Amino acid sequence: MALGSSSLNSSSFLLTGFSGLEQQYPWISIPFSTIYAMVLLGNCLVLHVIRTEPSLHQPMFYFLAMLALTDLCMGLSTVHTVLGILWGFIREISLDSCIAQSYFIHGLSFMESSVLLTMAFDRYVAICNPLRYSSILTNSRIFKIGLIIVGRSFFFITPPIINLKFFHYCHSHSLSHSFCLHQDLLRLACSDIRFNSYYALMLVILTLLLDAVLILYSYVLILRAVLAIASQEEQHKLFQTCISHLCAVLVFYIPIISLTMVHRFGKHLSPVIHVLMGNIYILFPPLMNPIIYSVKTQQIRSRMLRLFSLDMCRVA
Repeated sequence: MALGSSSLNSSSFLLTGFSGLEQQYPWISIPFSTIYAMVLLGNCLVLHVIRTEPSLHQPMFYFLAMLALTDLCMGLSTVHTVLGILWGFIREISLDSCIAQSYFIHGLSFMESSVLLTMAFDRYVAICNPLRYSSILTNSRIFKIGLIIVGRSFFFITPPIINLKFFHYCHSHSLSHSFCLHQDLLRLACSDIRFNSYYALMLVILTLLLDAVLILYSYVLILRAVLAIASQEEQHKLFQTCISHLCAVLVFYIPIISLTMVHRFGKHLSPVIHVLMGNIYILFPPLMNPIIYSVKTQQIRSRMLRLFSLDMCRVA
């Protein structure tokens, strides 16, 4: 059956799994199901620990809670299509559902970038201006920052996402991934896509790229402040407070850059590589962030160990 045939509804799209590996889907679904379970459990656990532990009611951990909530929502926004394909429940997705999923995926990506930038600002204030830390990052100001992050992440992507609804899709309705992305829908449209293309490019420059530059600049200032301290022990202690955030920045930006490079220069590569890189982009940060903060942040680690020890005692 041709993908663009009339048997496929004109307002539906065919989701792409691992082409050529359909017979192995039951086995492939096992690691993917495990990863999604770890994403949901890990981020829920981080949120629970921060909510229930009064000593963690500090700006740094409020921002970590925002990051965990963003990662949790990213997992929830894609789990039904990724596992639906592997379990054989889903093959197609309607245009409206595809647009909604695209909206949340891109909005949550921008939101994660914004939260990482805010966390960099938090570390900058804590290290470079510690005496004013509590007066600068008050609870009301943190709440306002959270609203700005949500507004910035979802408001500005609304025009191009809504515009997708009015495009005419005359090319093959086969998507490149097991979820919907804005650039994937543009590839299938026969309408004038210049507004969406230019707008999306400017949005990426003014969000992801600008955030990365500002994060880098904040660490230049932090490094300069830390190196001005005479004691190596104090330098090591201050660097340790930043290592978790630096790891979170890397696990967010490396998959995005890799996926961009694959789309730009890897057209000759197997479709399986494209699908795999897309899933890494979606799942790697939500999977790794709870692990990073559980291992590298002493307050989170000790609270989780205490939580698990209590559960084991109850079972015993």
